[in-house]
Amino acid sequence: MTATTEIQGLGHSPKRKEDPRFIQGKGTYIDDITLPGMVYLDIVRSPYAHARIKSINSEAALALPGVLAVITGKDLEAAGLAWMPTLMSDKQMVLPVDTVKFQGQEVAAVVAESRYIAADAVPLIEIDYEPLTPVMDPAKALEPDAPLVRPDREEKTNHIWHWEAGEREATARALAESDVVVREEIYIPRIMTSAIETDGCVADHNAATGKLTIYMTTQAPHAIRTVFALVTGIPEHMIRIIASDIGGGFGGKVPVYPGYVLATVATLTLGRPVKWIEDRSENLVSGSFARDYHMTAELGAKKDGTITALRIKTLADHGYTDAAANPSKFKAGLFHICTGSYDLKNAFVEVDGAYTNKPPGGVAYRCSFRVTEAVHAIERMTDLLAHEMNMDPAELRMKNFIKPEQFPYQSALGWEYDSGNYHGALTKAMEMIGYDDLRREQIEKRARGELMGIGICSFTEIVGAGPSKTFDILGLKMFDSAEIRVHPTGKVMARLGTKSQGQGHETTYAQIIAEELGFPVEDIVIEEGDTDTAPYGLGTYASRSTPVSGAATAVAARRIRDKARKIAAYLLEVNEDDLEWQQGRFQVKGAPGRSRRSRRSPSPRTRTSRRAWNPASRRSATTIRPI
Repeated sequence: MTATTEIQGLGHSPKRKEDPRFIQGKGTYIDDITLPGMVYLDIVRSPYAHARIKSINSEAALALPGVLAVITGKDLEAAGLAWMPTLMSDKQMVLPVDTVKFQGQEVAAVVAESRYIAADAVPLIEIDYEPLTPVMDPAKALEPDAPLVRPDREEKTNHIWHWEAGEREATARALAESDVVVREEIYIPRIMTSAIETDGCVADHNAATGKLTIYMTTQAPHAIRTVFALVTGIPEHMIRIIASDIGGGFGGKVPVYPGYVLATVATLTLGRPVKWIEDRSENLVSGSFARDYHMTAELGAKKDGTITALRIKTLADHGYTDAAANPSKFKAGLFHICTGSYDLKNAFVEVDGAYTNKPPGGVAYRCSFRVTEAVHAIERMTDLLAHEMNMDPAELRMKNFIKPEQFPYQSALGWEYDSGNYHGALTKAMEMIGYDDLRREQIEKRARGELMGIGICSFTEIVGAGPSKTFDILGLKMFDSAEIRVHPTGKVMARLGTKSQGQGHETTYAQIIAEELGFPVEDIVIEEGDTDTAPYGLGTYASRSTPVSGAATAVAARRIRDKARKIAAYLLEVNEDDLEWQQGRFQVKGAPGRSRRSRRSPSPRTRTSRRAWNPASRRSATTIRPI
């Protein structure tokens, strides 16, 4: 067995480190957490999309044995907690004081000794509603006489913001001068992320220490801790967020949900741990959505198929508040990657956000911020253009791809592409599937009256959400951190500011460290999700963990290796420049027999010998320990 195979670094396929506990049912998910004296919270939700709350009567619910408290919007208003900030610097209700804004919205909360008692108490709370006219269509929401969704705002309109990128006039001219123009109305409907595990938390306030601990299904523990400090006024160092195993996220577990705040209010009020777990129906009607983009796209080209210009006008339905999880500078996320993999000289994109009586959201489901919508738009239009010009879709793409020699490439919408070989990638994909044979098969089947489709998509995505000078959320720069500790026995612990929801971080990060330091993957432990122990980071979403946190891990490991170089140079009595790094060891250049390994499997005897180390024994392998 070679050292590289034993170490299982990059390029190898070790068994996933996290899988044994999952396949044995030994994971620790939010509903597995039980604390002494814990009570349970359930939520009353609105049957109306838009209605005025005339009264709330909780007497019958409070009379039910086992019910400890009922929380309403007026209770939170008295404490200054009725509203909380969104990640896009808007605000949303924890509980409404007088008006509900969407069907399924949280209206009141019940706390009881058991989950079943809390559920039984929910229908006992009597709420008198006055139904109001809802606004469900974002286009109609922008009409002058549309009902106002957010009268609390200074701007008395359902229009949230306008955002654009590119050259409007130049793109209009290029389209007017194009030989062929295709136009399409594209709607990507609202969807729910529907992770296997729904949202939930266990909030526990320790009155003796003043510490608030919240076990939570969150993809971004540190950012959520910061938001909780802003909402509750509790100092951030007195808040601990713990995200253990999470059953999927897909962006839907980035936001702060009212249930989290309600459980926190309940534990602060009652002095007992409070658990809230939403059911599947609640998750589907009030969880963060993705998509809901109404796009009008135009793509122009010359007669030979050279694409000349792209123009997209988009209306984004954000529900009753802008609670998208986008970088602050990009209200429409990274939608302006919509020129895709193509060498477009002219492009213009504009997006308008609108309020409607729907749940808030706008999460980056399965992709970076709004990149999926952008890719769908350009690839749909490219297919339409190929059809209009009677060209093979692959041929049209090949003709318009950015060429390898054009990198680094500046797009018409402001992005710099560092590298790529799109022609090579598509050629490889076509070879692997036997594209030409499939086209011949398609012709033969169509001749027999059979239908057969062949789809092509070129996906250019922005990952990492960086650099931090450009990307932030709520003013928090989108960096990430890694902390690596090497123990005296040659075992490694690394802590990171991300949070896996099934991506396999424990394996990925361990392989990076193994590659950099020469420790076997099996000797490396990865921890994340606890804000009291992990370094500050912005979490896991938008395909950022490996590019950002993985890079931080590699940098931290290299710093340890630099420190180890100093130790090895001392032990070998040579200058640092006389050493070279081989997998897992430093050796003297030209004298591979003189080396120091970065690890060792110690025995009691070797541990004793280390404590009484003799310079004469320097030829033996010695574990490198950090200074």
